[in-house]
Amino acid sequence: MAKFFGNLNAVLLAGLVLLLIVIFGIQGEAVSGDYYLSGLLRFLHVLLGIMWIGLLYYFNFVQIPTMPNVPAELKPAVSKHIAPAALFWFRWSALLTVILGAGLASTPPDSYLVDALTFRENYRVIGLGMWLGLIMAFNVWFVIWPNQKRALGIVEADDAAKAKSATTAMMFSRINTMLSIPMLYCMVSHMHIGEA
Repeated sequence: MAKFFGNLNAVLLAGLVLLLIVIFGIQGEAVSGDYYLSGLLRFLHVLLGIMWIGLLYYFNFVQIPTMPNVPAELKPAVSKHIAPAALFWFRWSALLTVILGAGLASTPPDSYLVDALTFRENYRVIGLGMWLGLIMAFNVWFVIWPNQKRALGIVEADDAAKAKSATTAMMFSRINTMLSIPMLYCMVSHMHIGEA
């Protein structure tokens, strides 16, 4: 068993097989074509959103507060190996969460993307959640990632620029943490408070 669970690819494949059993074995014909696509997009949107926000919370609740206590000789392991890998999954899960969310909001039977983004009646809560998510994704790609590349030495920068970039990346990561709280509320509650 340890060999199986030690292999991430095998575990993910087993999870996919279990998902297919749920979709085609248990759910079966209870759901028709448009609802399958909508359900699949919703599932992928949530899955990647969990990865994105989970990594955001990892950075803010674990890595940033812990780094001052890490011995100097161990810090390169984090900055050269752990942080770049985490940032890879962080930024791509952010982008894919936004793309899949837009796809979900544009897919029949409930195409509501324009209504939500323009805060039309019955779509204000989900629209606010979408705008917060877009702001957060923008911060990931255009503020946090460029500054992290300098701070981690992925691109050349002097020590002063690295320190300034680390502070900027941390501040925008904290902004995203702050925005994630109302964003998550909007995303999970819109269907339960009388909105579409």
